[in-house]
Amino acid sequence: MPSEFNLIRQFFERPQSVRRDDVVLSIGDDCAMLTVPAGKTLVVTTDTMVENSHFYPNIAPYDLGYKAVATNLSDLAAMGAEPAWISLALTLPRADETWLSEFSRGMFELLNARQIQLIGGDTTYGAALSVTITAHGFVEKSTALCRHQAREGDEIYVSGTLGDGLAGFHLLSDLFHERKSAGDFCEEFLIRRNLHPTPRIQLGQALARYRISRCALDLSDGLVGDLGHILERSRLSAILDLDALPCSDALIRLYGREQAERLALQGGEDYELCFTLSPDKKPLLEQYAQEFDVPVTRIGRIVAANEEKPIRFRRQGKDIELQISSFEHFF
Repeated sequence: MPSEFNLIRQFFERPQSVRRDDVVLSIGDDCAMLTVPAGKTLVVTTDTMVENSHFYPNIAPYDLGYKAVATNLSDLAAMGAEPAWISLALTLPRADETWLSEFSRGMFELLNARQIQLIGGDTTYGAALSVTITAHGFVEKSTALCRHQAREGDEIYVSGTLGDGLAGFHLLSDLFHERKSAGDFCEEFLIRRNLHPTPRIQLGQALARYRISRCALDLSDGLVGDLGHILERSRLSAILDLDALPCSDALIRLYGREQAERLALQGGEDYELCFTLSPDKKPLLEQYAQEFDVPVTRIGRIVAANEEKPIRFRRQGKDIELQISSFEHFF
């Protein structure tokens, strides 16, 4: 069996093509040594994915490596940060070289494409497969997008389409329990949206750098639950227009518009951005969204705090009652 250090050299040090100038010392010592550029604030996020809690045991290692990186980069995007480095803590039930090769390939496809360097971490033995990534990035001082900075009168926007991640999760559950196979194009699209989310890094950076927005987060636990975090931190409420919710053609074809809306509201793992902005910033938002080829949709507005109804739903201009719970991981 290869040693821990041989595993690190073979699968996590040699595959890297990115060598950043702000990394003074990287893999091979007890700690990494890093330089934060002048005028920048360091932004750090950590996320853990555990087998049978966050992913099914039959997930392809390439997909797991890719998604583990993408979800952390999405957190940085939500702060308006430029990604720079990650560290990795990997707990393995066994040292499978074929599995490790594919897992690292998925990681480095995204890291190398975004000029992000793996700077260290740890590998250890454990009964359950677990992946923990800490991602670091930079944001210009006083420009970070924070949950507490929404303002009454702000418009609420989201990037991309919503509900695809949860639909893909349900389809993966069917595959894991051998109830069906994915052969339809729509099903394959939704599964890919779950396994390969797109971190909206350029959009997040533009929102912060050009002062388009003050407040954002990424949608990992569903629109209703995640927007609720903004409302709680900002001490405000919201009105959502159900007719405006952006749902993909694949989602609507498989589930119909009404169920697609519920998936969009409840669905976790979309990893799209939800953000607020003053109405006068709309032209600037549209300019950069078009430049980065990222669809953005206005879905509601921020209003004065209403403790009884933090989120009100409207259809065709009329208030409706709707019970929606946040996404929960399986098991």
